[in-house]
Amino acid sequence: MINTKLYKAVYSLAEKLMEADRKGNKTEFDSLYGQLKAICTDNENTDKDYPEQWETLADFTEDFDAALALYEKAMGKAQAINAKDHLSSIGLSMARLQAELGQTQAAISSLEAAKVNANKLEDKELKAEIDALLERLVERP
Repeated sequence: MINTKLYKAVYSLAEKLMEADRKGNKTEFDSLYGQLKAICTDNENTDKDYPEQWETLADFTEDFDAALALYEKAMGKAQAINAKDHLSSIGLSMARLQAELGQTQAAISSLEAAKVNANKLEDKELKAEIDALLERLVERP
């Protein structure tokens, strides 16, 4: 379970990052991204090293290869604590990026794993998103 103070800091930065991106304010975006990255780096390999901070950092990483590496890192953190909700969410985020990059088979694999991890979760919306993207990718010629 993520520390409340850390959760609020990451969530607040995510909101501010979305707003800076919406406004097209690259300078502010880069500054906020640096703050989020610092939180992740400062907490790495401590008791505050949570998968959601790495997933959030990946979500806002503009370099696709770097973003995939961060999703992998987040996935490893989630696997270490067997966090099915994070494993599902990260798998879906990874799959979206993989699909965008034309890595259809990797995306399908990510979604299949996410679906298994989401099996006993109550989050119907997450399950529906996983199923919808998986269906779309499998149907592609």
